[in-house]
Amino acid sequence: MANPPQRRECRSSIEKGFRKSKHDLQARPVYHHTRESIEAHLTIVFAALAVSHWIEHQTSWSIKKFVRTARRYRTVQIKAGGQILTAADPLPDDLNEALTKISSRIEH
Repeated sequence: MANPPQRRECRSSIEKGFRKSKHDLQARPVYHHTRESIEAHLTIVFAALAVSHWIEHQTSWSIKKFVRTARRYRTVQIKAGGQILTAADPLPDDLNEALTKISSRIEH
C-alpha cells in the first residue's frame, strides 16, 4: 500500500490527465445510463489519455500543440476517370519530425 504522499502524487497525476482530456482533447460531458456504456466510455477515455501521453513522451510536444499543428493538414484523393489524384499540403519540418518519431517507435 502506498504512503499518503505517494497517493496524493498519483491522484494528482490522474486528475491532471482528466483535466488534459477535457481541455486539450476537447472532451465534453457524456451521460450514460448503463454500466456497459459507462465502462466502454471510460475505456475509450483511458485509451485516449494513454495515447496522448505516449505522443507527448515520443515527441516532447504537448498534446495540445500536436493536435493543433496536425489538424491543419489533410490529404485528399480525387478519382478522375481511371486515375486517382492525391493533393496534400507539405508538412512543416517540425511536424514531419514529430510524426517520424512516432512512426519509428511503432514499427519496432
